[in-house]
Amino acid sequence: MNMLAEGRPTKQEADLIMPDQNSVTTHTGNRALMVDEPLIFEIGSSDRSGVDLPEAPAVESRLGGLEREAPIAIPGLSEGEMMRHYTRLSRQNYAIDVGLFPLGSCTMKHNPRLNEKMARLKGFADIHPLQPVESVQGALELIHELAEWLKLLTGMPAVAMSPKAGAHGELCGILAIRSALEARGDAREVILVPESAHGTNPATAAFAGYKVENIPANKDGRVDLEALKARLGPDVAGVMITNPNTCGLFEPDMKAISDAVHAAGGLVYCDGANFNAIVGRVRPGDLGVDAMHINLHKTFSTPHGGGGPGSGPVVFSEALAPYAPLPIVEKTDNGHFRLVEEETADEHHSNSFGRMVAFHGQMGMFTRALAYMLSHGADGLKQVSEDAVLNANYILRSLEGVLDAPFAKSGPCMHEALFSDKGFTNDLSTLDLAKGMIDEGYHPMTMYFPLVVHGAMLVEPTETESKAAIDQFIGAFRSVAERAKAGDELLKSAPYFAPRRRLDETQAARKPILVWTEPEEFAQAAE
Repeated sequence: MNMLAEGRPTKQEADLIMPDQNSVTTHTGNRALMVDEPLIFEIGSSDRSGVDLPEAPAVESRLGGLEREAPIAIPGLSEGEMMRHYTRLSRQNYAIDVGLFPLGSCTMKHNPRLNEKMARLKGFADIHPLQPVESVQGALELIHELAEWLKLLTGMPAVAMSPKAGAHGELCGILAIRSALEARGDAREVILVPESAHGTNPATAAFAGYKVENIPANKDGRVDLEALKARLGPDVAGVMITNPNTCGLFEPDMKAISDAVHAAGGLVYCDGANFNAIVGRVRPGDLGVDAMHINLHKTFSTPHGGGGPGSGPVVFSEALAPYAPLPIVEKTDNGHFRLVEEETADEHHSNSFGRMVAFHGQMGMFTRALAYMLSHGADGLKQVSEDAVLNANYILRSLEGVLDAPFAKSGPCMHEALFSDKGFTNDLSTLDLAKGMIDEGYHPMTMYFPLVVHGAMLVEPTETESKAAIDQFIGAFRSVAERAKAGDELLKSAPYFAPRRRLDETQAARKPILVWTEPEEFAQAAE
């Protein structure tokens, strides 16, 4: 009998079902396929090598006193040892190829393998950024065609392809706004950021030298339009708004917001990280947006996470197009493609604020994105956004009876469903539910974000999940939520079935150990 399925077990029953891993001992430290994998430094040692190499001949040093004083301490492993180590580690990772990845605001969706194949074609995968332009005409044509698609989908006249990620694209847009204001001799120093915007928005504005002021959300989780209008003035350079916002809601007053900002002499930046919810349905340019980054690695297919690679092209309105960064790919009258850089910029690029990167962009990202667009077509891209919204609303309505959904009455959500920990008992929290989801075999959803909701849980199923997969996730989520509402203390020690038990996350954040140290030195440092 599955006691967990029948109801919440007693402590004695739970010890039989989910024993403390520390009480289960094996000679190897492994627990079946849950391998207790040591660090690579603990497997090999620097005094041996996986291959036989002859002694290096003695030569006179040319380093001028900069010679290394100690061994480099790289562990020596054979090829087999190395492959097994990293393969065992990979089996402890959760990935989109393993199951549904509910991380909200990140669009962790399946990426077609066709696009991977295209990105590995010779002529795209093996080119060098310093090759002569004549030898990379195909690659430049691909970048140019992708740029045309992005302009078409957003209703914007210009695009910068070089920014490497979302936050990089935000900086690009804000620098263009600054350049446009300076060109008209208008020194403004404040950027307004709604509470429902992505956390990178205020950070980007501050990094660019602006003062940041928050605009509150209304009871429906959207921008308080009247509060925004009341704050506009001659010191406001613009607004950074996320639409759909981080509460998973579309901003119906977006055009009114843009009109008000423009009337006050400011400009509008839109965070396009959630573009996956509106592709083919809404063109940001029609809403009065002046600049918006597009995460190719979220919306248009590329493996996401792990620090990269990323790509965040920025589309611009007519007001900001002259200030777009270089380089730019242009198609000449004879069908030839040229790369416009500082040395070749003519009069219509003379106002560019400069460069964001050394070279043009991430070719693999561009290739995957265009392959994704061409394989879907206009109707397919529209269906992508519709299915993403349908799946999110299915989760929202399936769980609003067991979990608090603060904006469930604000109308349909967009690409993500937002819940809170309201109603949990026995001091249980969002973190405890998230750890319980690990035992259910899922990566946890986004936690404690957006900040406008206490104990927030943000779930984005994306369009690539089937109803069966979503139903299974809903069942697991419901089960753990019911345990949290019932005050199940077992959740306070979850996860039980992960390679590692629950960490002290406060200590990990405040006193992280980021480098390997020899055991003796580590022991002394711990004392």
